[in-house]
Amino acid sequence: MNQTGLKTIFVSGTAGSGKSLLSSKLYDYYTKNGAFTSILNLDPGVENLSYSCDVDVRDFVDIVSIMQQYDLGPNGAVVMAADLIASKIDDIQNEVNRVNPDYLIVDTPGQIELFAYRSSGRFLIDNISSEEKTSIFLFDGALITTPVNFVSIALLATSIRLRLNLPTVNVLTKTDLIGANLKNILQWSTSLSTLENAIAKDADGDTYTLTTNILRGLNLSGFAQGLIPISNVTGDGFVNLEGALSRILNLGEEVED
Repeated sequence: MNQTGLKTIFVSGTAGSGKSLLSSKLYDYYTKNGAFTSILNLDPGVENLSYSCDVDVRDFVDIVSIMQQYDLGPNGAVVMAADLIASKIDDIQNEVNRVNPDYLIVDTPGQIELFAYRSSGRFLIDNISSEEKTSIFLFDGALITTPVNFVSIALLATSIRLRLNLPTVNVLTKTDLIGANLKNILQWSTSLSTLENAIAKDADGDTYTLTTNILRGLNLSGFAQGLIPISNVTGDGFVNLEGALSRILNLGEEVED
């Protein structure tokens, strides 16, 4: 049964794209505007967080204990922990119910494949009780400064959306670091011909053919148009991000600013 009124936002993206920092900034934004907000940390292997979380999987799954008990290295332990978390769904749900926020921000593991491609991730999404759910996918601004990299991350974003089966807001992070490349990236995200021309200048024949075939198969307007540029450092773009989230979560009723 869905928890009355709870809106849940899953924050996903490649390692280092700024998921935890965005989770923290979103928490601050919603809290400042009067919404009771909590963060759920789903990364069992993280050592330091940029926020205080009300619900933390590390309270239920301990990486060091898993390494010792099963004689695993760090990577194997993180994989096993990701699956063990699913068995703790009742404990996690009880903690969320105890806090009873308006908004729950879920900071997913640093290694996106642990969450998106293992059955435990989808199980968690399906079994966390919430009135509405959505996902944010972070396009790491530092990774997509070339058109081929842009298409590669867009393909990943589409794959993740397919796996998570959630309405998704695509966000471009680190806009304060990428300078003149920001204009190019936004043009690529809204114009297929501009992106194809950029690929033609940047790639050899085989790469161009593969990349443009991927683009046409995905349909650019379906996966990248509406890419919202933000900066976790300056706060630029957060009003647009909150507006996009509200259109999904609140049927257009935005948090008062």
